[in-house]
Amino acid sequence: MNAYLEILRPFNALMAVVAIFLMAIISGNFTLGVFIAGAVVFIITGAGNSINDYFDYKIDAINKPERPIPSGRIPRRTAGIYSSSLFIVGIILAFAINTLLGIIALLSSLTMIWYAYNLKRMLMVGNLTISFLTGLCFVFGGIVVHQILLSIYLGFFAFLMTMAREIVKDMEDVKGDQAEGASTLPIRYGNAISSKLAAFFVIIASLASPLLYFIGIFTWLYLIILLPAILVFLYAAVRILKDQSVENTRNVSKEIKMGMGITFLAFAAGSPYLWSLVG
Repeated sequence: MNAYLEILRPFNALMAVVAIFLMAIISGNFTLGVFIAGAVVFIITGAGNSINDYFDYKIDAINKPERPIPSGRIPRRTAGIYSSSLFIVGIILAFAINTLLGIIALLSSLTMIWYAYNLKRMLMVGNLTISFLTGLCFVFGGIVVHQILLSIYLGFFAFLMTMAREIVKDMEDVKGDQAEGASTLPIRYGNAISSKLAAFFVIIASLASPLLYFIGIFTWLYLIILLPAILVFLYAAVRILKDQSVENTRNVSKEIKMGMGITFLAFAAGSPYLWSLVG
């Protein structure tokens, strides 16, 4: 993969874009603004990943030396310019949709830079920041399609699932984070407590997610597709409680991401709008 595409972590950026199109599918509202918003989220999320690598090049040299900056495929200064340019493009596109989305894009970009520079090293603050920004993607899409309340519901579940994954990723990255003096939950309180908190967020998200059917947001198909996701989440929770090794935390992180993907599929498939098309 081209290094300048790789540093954006395109799969993660596309996962953020999914939130925009899920809101469009659920509402049945596909406009030009939806596609521009998707581009904004991809560009700014990619820029956030890139600026994170810019600040974390020493940590990545220990934890993930294959990444573009520590491997020497992209000079660090170039990565900083690249990230800044992407942030500017994303913000301009967001203002082209409307002022509110432009302000959200601007504040989100500044938060991502602050996160990469400082927040991620602060106990739980970094985890909360990333989880909030993940949930905000749904709200961003909700504003575009005029479904703000619904987007807040979905954003909340994305927040819970992301919190679990962020804690697990901190457990995976302890060695590099310690070398840089970070104050993450695993470093301050150990992997045992961290695994319990990660499992807590996973279980809460799993138990609460069926409520979206019972309050009338989704059809019964949502529950059918959601079930495998819940099983994946609960399996990941059990695994992280039993084994906090680096290898296992890496696998659990992937399992939580897989569960999130299945949940997003359930959001789309359970949309009453899709059923109205079939009918």
